[in-house]
Amino acid sequence: MAKKISEKLQLNVIFRSEPEGGFTVLVPALPGCITYGKDLMEAQQMAQEAITLYLEDMIAEGEELPQNTQTYLSSIEVQVSPSTQSVHA
Repeated sequence: MAKKISEKLQLNVIFRSEPEGGFTVLVPALPGCITYGKDLMEAQQMAQEAITLYLEDMIAEGEELPQNTQTYLSSIEVQVSPSTQSVHA
């Protein structure tokens, strides 16, 4: 059985609205820790569960828990020409 997490960590998360509805949640400090919820409340609950399980696995494997780091979120505008779109379609 995994050790209980005894310290509190505050991790940044990104809630991304999905075209079909709901939200995908990404946790930048935990690579591959991604989950989904039908609404923001469910997405937050799913993220808390996914993060807890991820950290419990790290503890079981003897890995060091991530440090609280700042995450910066920004938007970048790029120009996409029609010829570029057809190459990747």
